[in-house]
Amino acid sequence: MSTSVIDIPATPTTLRDGAFGNATNLVCRECGTKRELGPHYACAECFGPLEIEYDFPALTREQIEAGPKNIWRYQPLLPVPADIAESPNMEPGFTRLIKAHNLGRELGIRNLWVKDDSGNPTHSFKDRVVANALSAARELGMKVFACPSTGNLANAVAAAGARAGMKTVVFIPHDLERPKVLTTAVYGGTLIAVKGNYDDVNRLASEIAGEEDGWAFVNVNVRPYYAEGSKTLGFEVAEQLGWRLPQQVVIPVASGSQLTKVDKGFRELVALGLVEDTPYKIFGAQAEGCSPVSAAFKSGHDVVRPVRPDTIAKSLAIGNPADGPYVLDVTRRTGGAVEDVTDEEVRDGIQLLARTEGVFAETAGGVTVAVLKKLVETGQLDPDQETVVFNTGDGLKTLDAIADRVGPAATIEPSYSAFTDTGLV
Repeated sequence: MSTSVIDIPATPTTLRDGAFGNATNLVCRECGTKRELGPHYACAECFGPLEIEYDFPALTREQIEAGPKNIWRYQPLLPVPADIAESPNMEPGFTRLIKAHNLGRELGIRNLWVKDDSGNPTHSFKDRVVANALSAARELGMKVFACPSTGNLANAVAAAGARAGMKTVVFIPHDLERPKVLTTAVYGGTLIAVKGNYDDVNRLASEIAGEEDGWAFVNVNVRPYYAEGSKTLGFEVAEQLGWRLPQQVVIPVASGSQLTKVDKGFRELVALGLVEDTPYKIFGAQAEGCSPVSAAFKSGHDVVRPVRPDTIAKSLAIGNPADGPYVLDVTRRTGGAVEDVTDEEVRDGIQLLARTEGVFAETAGGVTVAVLKKLVETGQLDPDQETVVFNTGDGLKTLDAIADRVGPAATIEPSYSAFTDTGLV
């Protein structure tokens, strides 16, 4: 998600030993400059984004498999303390990987899986990243847990803060889908609607983060820790496939962080000897009404030009994606692509996944399934290779997307003759 390049001064606190697990420092993704672990996200030398570096211990598959059935089974690979599972948290992760026989048959893909993250506590993958951000906020002595959000993150932050007994303040666009507004407000924190789109909300949040001490904005000043949570999607897919990497994955792109971190997770598993180093392709999925990364990919550019979002896929409606250039790097390096689809195709994708596999996806999942279909039709994705498509959220959050497409086949009197008269069966 886009942020300004201000840096946030550290909240005075003494870090306990092992506060960030095996993480050793922050490093700039652009110039390689390193700095100490803390509430920082922008390089002091070049203003590039910071990410976590580690000194990983030797780790076996058996050690991971003996861990809890959530993301904390990968604690040694995350910037969280060894006792993380003991603190109140939402315990996200280890969601199901579904063998998608019916969808694969319909699209002509021989070996297709759906990684269904709608099974997380607040029904999206955001619970993973928020759990890591919450741990960082605690260790840094922050008092307020906050975020700008397009919806799913708002749900996750509000719920995690409630569970942890921490004050939450969430900022959302004023025209967000009503189910996402309600499923944030119900947790009792402070919810503020801002007149504007997500990029307007994000700029405001960055300004507040620079002025208010003790605030942990999950996707601003603790963003490096937050982003690492997405690696667990890659870890789980590899483990659930029997400790091997899929040949192709299709991932929705908003800020782009999820896609880049899945790639990072795959590479870390290879470096640790937990999976064989086999080639894989990563594909990104965007909605046509907010497709700056897809446009850059197709034009061969390295710079992502910001756009003003206009799509029903509001959870992907980030017009200035912070990780956009890195998405281009990953997709090109792996031989993948970034593609986009229309809003009507998004609705088709939602219904296609529901009809074939019984999985009701939100609009981001509709984008991803529709892009999967388009990639096959255009010959960009090999239908004979093992493929994993990511569903990152629950369709109950975006009911308006399909409200005018589905409903009762008939309304009848309560009699057998009325039923038979419909001719439906």
